[in-house]
Amino acid sequence: MKNISILLVLVLLFSSCDDLFEPALENNRGLEAMYNEPTYAQGILANGYLLLPYSSAPNSDVATDDAVTNDNANDYLAMATGSWTANSNPMSQWQARRNAIQYLNLFLANVDQVVWSKDEVINTMYYDRLKGEALGLRALQMYHLLLTHGGWTQDGRLLGVPVLTEPENAASDFNLPRNTFQESVDQIMADAEDAIELLPLDYGDIANAQVPQKYQALGVTNAGDYNRVNGNHMRGRITARIVEAVRAQVALLSASPAYSAGTEVTWEDAANHAATVLDRIGGVSGLAENGGTWYVKEEVDNLASGATPAEIIWRGDVGQSITLEADNFPPSLFGLGRVNPTQNLVDAFPMVNGYPISDPASGFDPANPYADRDPRLSKYIVLNESVQGPNNSVIVTGTYGTNNDALNRESGRSTRTGYYLRKLLRKDCNPNPEFNTEQKHYNARIRYTEIFLAYAEAANEAWGPTGTGGNAYSAYDVIKAIRERAGIGIDNDDEYLDMVNGDKDAMRQLIRNERRLELCFENHRFWDLRRWKVANLNETARGLQIEKPGSTLIYTPINVEARDYKDYMYHGPIPYGEVQKWTNLEQNAGW
Repeated sequence: MKNISILLVLVLLFSSCDDLFEPALENNRGLEAMYNEPTYAQGILANGYLLLPYSSAPNSDVATDDAVTNDNANDYLAMATGSWTANSNPMSQWQARRNAIQYLNLFLANVDQVVWSKDEVINTMYYDRLKGEALGLRALQMYHLLLTHGGWTQDGRLLGVPVLTEPENAASDFNLPRNTFQESVDQIMADAEDAIELLPLDYGDIANAQVPQKYQALGVTNAGDYNRVNGNHMRGRITARIVEAVRAQVALLSASPAYSAGTEVTWEDAANHAATVLDRIGGVSGLAENGGTWYVKEEVDNLASGATPAEIIWRGDVGQSITLEADNFPPSLFGLGRVNPTQNLVDAFPMVNGYPISDPASGFDPANPYADRDPRLSKYIVLNESVQGPNNSVIVTGTYGTNNDALNRESGRSTRTGYYLRKLLRKDCNPNPEFNTEQKHYNARIRYTEIFLAYAEAANEAWGPTGTGGNAYSAYDVIKAIRERAGIGIDNDDEYLDMVNGDKDAMRQLIRNERRLELCFENHRFWDLRRWKVANLNETARGLQIEKPGSTLIYTPINVEARDYKDYMYHGPIPYGEVQKWTNLEQNAGW
């Protein structure tokens, strides 16, 4: 993808050189120039990648019950505490997604006229792949547009977004109404199906005997020709496997409580779409052993160019960086301590025996709250007196601490909750200006664990905890495997999971909690709370004050941040300026 960006810049630079030799009427090139210049054409497609909606930072988590920020100027803090409006919306995807879709529509309208290769068969392979990429990217971009802006109107209709499949120009009618939510889903699914048909499952060099049958039928017998189009050097672009995962995300959203009354997508549909993705890795047996810590040194440093770990369906580029650590390490490690996990989230981690800490059988001790807890707790969150950083420095968040790591010690840098972020960060980074040590990072766009949890959620709703609907595994099987990987219930065969095994409602709560833990700080929680339409969206963010008057630690829960979401905010707004401009563009209820 870096190469695509460079090519796009070079094309634009060279296209501006005419004026060096003689005056030009305009310094813009027409789209027809792409027909004989594949690089120029791919530059248009590249915008579908450059405008991808993924973030490597846990931005939206600070607007949920999982975290707060110590940055008083943070837009998500303002949003969560009562300042979310249709013209002040940090969640908005309207402009970026529509921009991406416009570029993709331009490409799709012209892709069949581009000469990709003088060889007819190779030209066909290029055409298939590049058209498939554009369709897959359009499905993905439209999904995120729908996720953010789809919602119910004042008169009780579930609307999606305007479905645009042709490029807009000066003569276009821009005053378009929104399509229904179902029509939007239908278009996404249609694009996804077409993309899956055109794209390879994965990119990679193959042998002669592995050339796909459809290209063998056209006369391709030399794998070198196929590899030229779909070989290792293409890894990182969208594939059929990735589009299948996006399709599963769309189905899960559509079947969820906040949308289901206005769609035709069922929980069974959502489970089966997720199963399509999971069956390709052998179902539950394919759950990656180290999937919960895909961001650590051992998983990143030796990653081959374009390759993905077993946990990752799609990732961003690997790059040297220290941004996450500089933003989120405690002050004593030259960090800003920006994302502070809440006590709400800490309490969601069960005991190592699998029981919630609220269950008398858990053995939880409020006077020793971190003992015998789910191992993921200490992997994802910096607890009081745990270590962090390149020198394993002890971090004291209690009020008895002697530096700015302590609770509320310094505005804008110290923790507000008694916790700091550990997940996503590499301890071998060093933000100290004397060293400024960067390490490799990448953004996990879609993880297999996310799709496993989507299957568990949908399968439980469709067929109950142990039903399979004809698939090879149940919601119970998935959750057991995920908890075993985390180190939960190893000594007692996860008694708690077996207790809820016959109760769909209890299993639902457990699945949602596992999703919360496994995907924390990856920008899923906000969207999950909305699609479930649960009260947690307005739950007060809590922390823990830890004092040490003598030799004993005293733990006191504290309220940190009251949230101010209204009921209508389970669905986001159409931007205020767009509704003002276009009379046919109807706003969601409440905004």
